[in-house]
Amino acid sequence: MDLGITGKTALVGGASKGLGYGCALALVREGANVVIVARGADALESARQRLLGERPAGGEGFVKAVAADITTPQGRDAVFAAHRDYDIVVTNAGGPPPGDFRDWDRQAWLSAVEANMLTPIELIKATVDGMAERGFGRIVNITSSAVKAPIDILGLSNGARSGLTGFVAGVARSGIAARGVTINNLLPGAFATGRLTSSLAASAAKAGQDVDTLRAAREAAIPARRFGNAEEFGAICAFLCSVQAAYVTGQNVLADGGAYPGTF
Repeated sequence: MDLGITGKTALVGGASKGLGYGCALALVREGANVVIVARGADALESARQRLLGERPAGGEGFVKAVAADITTPQGRDAVFAAHRDYDIVVTNAGGPPPGDFRDWDRQAWLSAVEANMLTPIELIKATVDGMAERGFGRIVNITSSAVKAPIDILGLSNGARSGLTGFVAGVARSGIAARGVTINNLLPGAFATGRLTSSLAASAAKAGQDVDTLRAAREAAIPARRFGNAEEFGAICAFLCSVQAAYVTGQNVLADGGAYPGTF
């Protein structure tokens, strides 16, 4: 299927590794120009070089790397200095650390909200009107399955990402929907990333269990009997960015191997 995004320009956050890289990879393979951003310059440049090799045969799309902290105004300025008008924006910031809510002070909460709620809103605000003027726009926020099924040790993430979810539910259904712009949230469950590794370690320590034993139990509890991988997650993201997904907006798309047991 041709997703119809060849030549479109995408911004992908947290794209040096993990799910962000998976999204960037899928978009590059579809012929999109991609600007990737992350804080670690070396890892980001390595990702850029790999992505250049994934462009379609004969493709001339660019891949630019911006080493910056996109949760800061300076980082966002650097992103828009590299390219001004984006057709696709994939927001993705590292989740806040796991822990016990009794240990989190006000600053911990403010940092979580800044990274996982306010930064995506700032990126939406900076790009959505230009998308509407051009008649095409796709915004995908990588959030978490914890929005639908909260995880006790991820309270900072539960709270901040739920706030973003409520915001998107309103703005996605505003006047931009009639002007070719969609905004959706993509909710990953258990994917084999560094984030999952740290979460498993924290859970194992809290429960006094062996990490490998806990990992096997977590996989066994997923109907798919495995963790997801970044490449298949990226494919879902790319579809949400496609011309075929023009009638999908304001949705929370759950990718968790069937782990969430609810009907809705």
